[in-house]
Amino acid sequence: MAAVTALRSSCRTAGRLVCAHHVRSCSSIRFVKSKYVCVFDKSAFKFSHQQRLFRTSAVSCGQIVQFKLSDIGEGITEVTVKEWYIKEGDSVSQFDSICEVQSDKASVTITSRYDGIIRKLHYNLDEIAYVGKPLVDIEIDASKGVAPEEDVVETPAMSHEEHTHQEIKGHKTLATPAVRRLAMENNIKLSEVVGTGKDNRILKEDILNYLAKQTGAILPPSPKAEIIPPLPKSETVPTAPKDKARKIPVPVSRPIVFSGKDKTEPITGFHKAMVKTMNAALKIPHFGYCDEIDLTQLVQLREEMKPLAQIRGIKLSFMPFFIKAASLGLLQYPILNASLDESCQNVTYKASHNIGVAMDTEQGLIVPNVKNVQVCSVFEIASELNRLQALGSAGQLGTNDLTGGTFTLSNIGTIGGTYAKPVILPPEVAIGALGKIQILPRFNGKGEVFKAQIMNVSWSADHRIIDGATMARFSNLWKSYLENPASMLLDLK
Repeated sequence: MAAVTALRSSCRTAGRLVCAHHVRSCSSIRFVKSKYVCVFDKSAFKFSHQQRLFRTSAVSCGQIVQFKLSDIGEGITEVTVKEWYIKEGDSVSQFDSICEVQSDKASVTITSRYDGIIRKLHYNLDEIAYVGKPLVDIEIDASKGVAPEEDVVETPAMSHEEHTHQEIKGHKTLATPAVRRLAMENNIKLSEVVGTGKDNRILKEDILNYLAKQTGAILPPSPKAEIIPPLPKSETVPTAPKDKARKIPVPVSRPIVFSGKDKTEPITGFHKAMVKTMNAALKIPHFGYCDEIDLTQLVQLREEMKPLAQIRGIKLSFMPFFIKAASLGLLQYPILNASLDESCQNVTYKASHNIGVAMDTEQGLIVPNVKNVQVCSVFEIASELNRLQALGSAGQLGTNDLTGGTFTLSNIGTIGGTYAKPVILPPEVAIGALGKIQILPRFNGKGEVFKAQIMNVSWSADHRIIDGATMARFSNLWKSYLENPASMLLDLK
């Protein structure tokens, strides 16, 4: 009996030593608790030992980096988050789109600098994000290191199985926000589309071709800017009768909401830019000049050119003619395409005619500009206007489209009205507002009454460097080009 008792005691001592050794060898594992030291059972110990070692091998080690909103230039310090392209738990790769933000000057797409998994979004939609502050938290591989300017926070444990699932879900794809939106609207997974762009980037044509294969549709060929002879008069598309029914404006219906109290909202986005611009414009002494233009010949010319423009895939409005005529006038009066420094000591004559066009959008008033109009044809101006209008409607105009303007035209007549008092956009020195086109009676050289297509124009100029005679001469030249469109051919380069 004494021998048996001694044997049992030695077994207990050996069990304690083995269990204590196990705890010491696994001391770096946080979830090994002291209760396993106190209870020693041979079968239970084997089960617990295998289970704990299995969980330890499944832990994924990583670092969470706070990805900060970088300086996007133009002195911008804050932006509004308009759209998220990712959500918490999604995998991202370098150069993948994270979100779209809007400043007081343009919309910008923010892309990722890291390969990893999104762990936190610091802002909701329509909230203000600040430059230099965290935008998202991204979990990255700790072995790859972190850029010194980013902050590293504590990383929670994550199972290997979940990590693998996220990598499959976040398949590497390169695509612009517009392409991603097109794919989402047609329920297409970008991982199933083969990209034909640089670095396998998915283009709009790739989405359309994929959609065509799925539906069996045949896509029309993209329009090419080739010269097509004008159609014979017998084959021209019949134009609509000139005596069109008068359009009755339809009021915009919105649900009436009565909150019972006033509501205060911060001024953000393009509205904030308007505040800054108009405050600067108050320092400019404005000079006004108005006139009327007979567009009868131009209306006929546009009706003849519209079918040809449609064949080329371009919507032809009157605006390209107005812009080109203004550029021809600026060649004769370059002072209108200049800028004055803040100290009013120097005038800079701009070599490029970057003519801005005021647009009314859901985000507010924006003024993108057509670059280098002096070397563009009417067709090229129309094509660029179509592009700017499409981007403006989608709220995706870039900084380059919205900056660098040297002269501006505002076509307020598309909404209504005849005369206006346009406000100059600094640092420009002149702007024109175009009224609606009306059919009015006028007298010809023989004293006969005829129907004329009349448009009113209102000019504003910086009276510090532009006098009334210069503005009037420019307006007369611009008017002559539009009243006799064929005369523009003599000065086209």
